[in-house]
Amino acid sequence: MKSIQSIYINLANRISALTMSFSARKTQKTTSDLLMAALALLAFSVPVHAASIESSARRSHVFKTYLQGDDIKIQSRDGAVTLTGIVSENFHKSLAQETVADLPGVTSVDNRLEVKGAPPTANSDAWLRDKVKVALLFHRSVSAAATEVEVKDGILTLRGVAASQSQKELTTEYARDVEGIKDVKNEMTVSTTSQKTTRTVGEKIDDASISAQVRMTLLNHRSTSVLNTKVKTKRGVVTVGGTARNTAEMDLVTKLINDINGVKSVRNKMTIEQSGPGSRDPAAVNPIP
Repeated sequence: MKSIQSIYINLANRISALTMSFSARKTQKTTSDLLMAALALLAFSVPVHAASIESSARRSHVFKTYLQGDDIKIQSRDGAVTLTGIVSENFHKSLAQETVADLPGVTSVDNRLEVKGAPPTANSDAWLRDKVKVALLFHRSVSAAATEVEVKDGILTLRGVAASQSQKELTTEYARDVEGIKDVKNEMTVSTTSQKTTRTVGEKIDDASISAQVRMTLLNHRSTSVLNTKVKTKRGVVTVGGTARNTAEMDLVTKLINDINGVKSVRNKMTIEQSGPGSRDPAAVNPIP
């Protein structure tokens, strides 16, 4: 990528020099040189744009933190991105797509990623276990790494160590709201030593990664609807629009997003869903500018 950028800069400098020369001499040869250089510059601008999309994806928090062990190939042409390769977890496929889709210059994403091994059957205990892990993964007030998750016949058992009683209770709250979980048994122990909770609010996490984490989180909670929620992140500030079924869902959306890594604040512009003949189309309600 550096070599392409170097050529780009050299060509730009040459065009500038030729333009000055053209103004002074106005010769036919200079005109020809100027046109050739301009065409070459135009030709090189396309791969730089494509390379910048891939580079932005590779540098994103999501790719560096959660997808670094996956074999993901990113191809881009005129803003249309194609993802190919193999990922280790089923949710990594969606996470990669959500992240890339929010990058500047991306107009569409064709997700052809394959999951290593056979993915768990929908609604199976293994499938629910993975959903719980994802529900805990992006929150800064709980520790997915320190939480052991086991599901049998829809009953979730949590083990491991919580930094505090409040963290243990919040882990139960988040896990209980995962679609398909019938009940939660929290057998986590509370640490007797003082532990500092690692917070990432002050760290620079890119907006595309934040939006992807928000959508994945809302997707895994039964009390929220990612389909009716519009998400936009700018400099760590998340704006959500769309509709909520009730005030409780609206408040929960704000609470969940506020606890996601990298989020500085939440602007909740959702409206309460209207029922009956006068109800409006959820997609058209309170759009995010």
